[in-house]
Amino acid sequence: MPVSLVIVPYLLANLFMKVYLDNCAFNRPFDDQNHIRIRLETEAKLYIQSLIEDGSLELVWSYILEMENNHNPFQEKRNAIARWKRLSMSDISESFSIIKNAKELMSLGIKSKDALHVSCAIEGKAEYFVTTDDKLINKLSRCKYISVVNPITLAGYLDEHSD
Repeated sequence: MPVSLVIVPYLLANLFMKVYLDNCAFNRPFDDQNHIRIRLETEAKLYIQSLIEDGSLELVWSYILEMENNHNPFQEKRNAIARWKRLSMSDISESFSIIKNAKELMSLGIKSKDALHVSCAIEGKAEYFVTTDDKLINKLSRCKYISVVNPITLAGYLDEHSD
């Protein structure tokens, strides 16, 4: 599945919408909360996680999330993030297609780990890839296979379209 750059809006029509949070999103609550943007992203990320906990959203997990988290030098952070794997509805393992798609993403200037995360999210059929990395969001703003968004953007959209 080659990566194509076309804007495709995703609707909340899915009964179980899937989301993928990258490591920077998972780690946001551990960042310096004295900055308003970080505080807002933290609150938005926690809101998204509450929807995962109550079953309103499905979490896609991956081997690259696990690998990056296992390399986190802070045990408290590692443990807090690792518990989310149990709440995930799918756990994506490395495969030829993931590596192939990641290499294609890297040709667009995406860093290798980010490319693997996005490729895993696409493989897991996530509608939204949640990150706090503005450069990644901008580079993938026209990806037709997944919407790459900041947690604030997704939380606002989910809140606006909730029943």
